[in-house]
Amino acid sequence: MTTDQIILFSIFVIVFALFLWGRWRYDLVAFSALLFGVISGVVPTKDAFSGFGHPATVVVALVLVVSAGLVKSGAVHLITRTLIDASRGLAAHIAIMGGIGAILSAFMNNVAALALLMPVDMQTARKSGRSPGLSLMPLSFATILGGMVTLIGTPPNIIIATYREQELGSPFLMFDFLPVGLVCALVGLLFVAIIGWRMIPTGNLGNGDNSNYFELADYIAEMTVPEKSSLIGRRVRDMDEETDKADVLIIGLIRNGRRVFGNVHDREIQAGDTLVIEASPDALDEFRTALKLVLGDADTGENHQLAGAGQGLMEVVVRSDSRIAGKTALSLGLLWRHGVNLLGISRGGKRINKRVRRTTIRPGDILLLHGPTEELHGVAQWLGGLPLAERGLSITLNNKTWIAAAIFIGAITASSFGLVYLPIALGTVVALYVLSGIMPLREVYDHIEWPVVVLLGSMIPLGAALDSAGGTALIAGMIVDITRGMPAWAILAVLMAVTMTLSDVLNNTATTIVAAPIALSIANSIGVSADPFLMAVAVAASCAFLTPIGHKNNTLILGPGGYTFGDYWRMGLPLEIIILAVSIPAILVFWPL
Repeated sequence: MTTDQIILFSIFVIVFALFLWGRWRYDLVAFSALLFGVISGVVPTKDAFSGFGHPATVVVALVLVVSAGLVKSGAVHLITRTLIDASRGLAAHIAIMGGIGAILSAFMNNVAALALLMPVDMQTARKSGRSPGLSLMPLSFATILGGMVTLIGTPPNIIIATYREQELGSPFLMFDFLPVGLVCALVGLLFVAIIGWRMIPTGNLGNGDNSNYFELADYIAEMTVPEKSSLIGRRVRDMDEETDKADVLIIGLIRNGRRVFGNVHDREIQAGDTLVIEASPDALDEFRTALKLVLGDADTGENHQLAGAGQGLMEVVVRSDSRIAGKTALSLGLLWRHGVNLLGISRGGKRINKRVRRTTIRPGDILLLHGPTEELHGVAQWLGGLPLAERGLSITLNNKTWIAAAIFIGAITASSFGLVYLPIALGTVVALYVLSGIMPLREVYDHIEWPVVVLLGSMIPLGAALDSAGGTALIAGMIVDITRGMPAWAILAVLMAVTMTLSDVLNNTATTIVAAPIALSIANSIGVSADPFLMAVAVAASCAFLTPIGHKNNTLILGPGGYTFGDYWRMGLPLEIIILAVSIPAILVFWPL
């Protein structure tokens, strides 16, 4: 290997290791790697920021804004309100809900599609008296499968299309992915709806017969006793009448920063003491109001009086790229910045017996926020979380529904027939959404996932440098050597298996950027068309079903579904094998060698 190859391979190994470790967010890791590549000379200075103007980066950003516009206009709600029925059996519900999710994911970002449908699915589960964990994972997988069908459904398709244009002179068009993607999506949906959901472990999911399940009763909240409180001088056991009436349980007491559990009932309450309470959201609020307690932190002196009209509760799922992921509510200044208090945390359906405002938040956690009703949705958006309450979905503009749909369909149609370049078509949709009042200008940039933009912008130059240095040809040669003497379909299978494995543990965007040049090199090495190999990478990179970290959709359902890390592979592994089995014949039929 050359010196440049050694440096680049080392960069990628370190980057992938840091992605897996998860100590630092992927955009910081990728951007730091890009800077190191430029400083070390393996990435030309003139190409350092070329990835940020790359068509793939632009399209990913625009798709997110267009998706938000379709939701805000009510166009998507019109579909869900019409087709969802809580009285259906579970298999029928999964099939219909998964079908809707797959269709939506074909024409909007699949993360946005799940974000829209997940609260609907949870409400349906509540009405049906079952655990949401039985249907959330099938819904997540369905939205991932649906993204394979069109160019804009998922970032891997966008990256593959633009890479083909760069290397072969013309891109894949909007519906070039349809034949193979539709076969995979249909077979995958049938498996998920008929067999797959039965493989989900039910031990941690709850039995679904408790109407308070969705109220997330297992919250731990901290309430401080203010000066001049009537509780001062009383013992904790003397509060039994109040706690029984409000249906709360005092499980601990914090005094001068030290916690006491179990034997708190004989403690005499002092001003500044913090009571650690377990209860449902409604009970917490009733107890706080009755005893005039303060939601705040006695150590920092922050107090937050929440009494009065206009206060509300909101449950928010933490996404992998949320602002609060990896941080605490205290470090973000959630209380003093926004007047919103973190009342409790639910992690995988289990209680967290530590100070909630000082607890490091993880992706998949569900946060209970309490504050001014008009502020809660904005704070949830600022945090980068997904509101679970129905009121948090969006404020729809029903009079704009058909306008939004017509603009989007017109732009996609023009792009599909090659009349308008896709980034220009999507950019036009965004501009018209703003001009027509569908999407307020102030919200446009809020809907762009900037960490993904930075990841793409950073990884594209590194991938190009690896390709220029001969690194991808080296990897391709190794795969060709391993599969020497095998038929082309076997080589495709090996390439897809390797790509699937990477995508299960890494970001699918980064996986595609690395795997696309390898696919092209393999095709050139064995003297066949590159298209089936590029299509194989697009399909495989989208198939991240084994872990909650392989795809953002899997992370989103981790907390609400009550899943553990090891629950995903039980349905995910058979699904990946099925996709591998059906996609290779489909690829060879529709994209012959």
